[in-house]
Amino acid sequence: MDLELVAQVRRFNRIVTQRVGALDDHYLARDRPLGEARVLWEIGPDGCDVRSLRSRLDLDSGYLSRLLRSLEGAGLITVEPSESDKRVRTARLTSAGLAERAVLDQLSDALALSFLTPLDEGQRNRLVAAMSEVERLLTAAMVQISRQDPAHPHARHCMREYFAELDRRFEGGFDPSVSISADDDELRPPAGLLLTATLRSEPIGCGALKFHDDKPTELKRMWVAPSARGLGIGRRILAELEAEALRNGSRVVRLETNKSLTEAITLYRSSGYVEVDAFNEEPHAHHWFEKPLDVAPR
Repeated sequence: MDLELVAQVRRFNRIVTQRVGALDDHYLARDRPLGEARVLWEIGPDGCDVRSLRSRLDLDSGYLSRLLRSLEGAGLITVEPSESDKRVRTARLTSAGLAERAVLDQLSDALALSFLTPLDEGQRNRLVAAMSEVERLLTAAMVQISRQDPAHPHARHCMREYFAELDRRFEGGFDPSVSISADDDELRPPAGLLLTATLRSEPIGCGALKFHDDKPTELKRMWVAPSARGLGIGRRILAELEAEALRNGSRVVRLETNKSLTEAITLYRSSGYVEVDAFNEEPHAHHWFEKPLDVAPR
């Protein structure tokens, strides 16, 4: 990694933390630091269960507990067992908490305006566009890709969403019972493997491999949630699957896909996959692709 890139990231972090007031114990001139203010805002007017809050903010459970106790002591929130599930604790804003959140909203708008007001129109547009790009890239960097058992809830969620999307997009719908199988046992080592992508501990994508000894490896179940598209997640999953195939001794990866999945077809072609003659009888497929894995994975 280029050390100058690392140094630039650190310079950016320093100016942002100073400019947004992260160093101030009284964020936005209120009686609490930024961490407590952010938790108060994230709880929202409808409340939020503590588990989701921790996942959304990616906070250590002990640190989050301290923040919640402080806000509770100030009379701004309550933390009680959920009515539907006593094992789940839910944080809710009190009337004082709702009023404080409204003040934070107003002050946050004023802080954002202070970023923009000194600039001319062109500079404002450049700053906002740059912020949008930074937000997108930082979000992409938060995505984690790892092996997952096909029976795990994250894997189950991805498969349900994957099948539902295919059913919406395919002419005549999608019937998994007539499609070439990729059952749980086929996606567990040594027969295969499944990768899932998560963002803030929530599943947003998947991809799988089926191994066939010395024959080409099959790529299956490639899917990315619509909300996460445009972040390069599909390309990352594909690269990880190719690396896994190489580690398993594979030298060729194959896949088939439907003509309606234009984004996937573009991804495969731009990643070095070449269209070949049909090598199976998948009823939902219109295109068959193949890629030799004759170089070390990136």
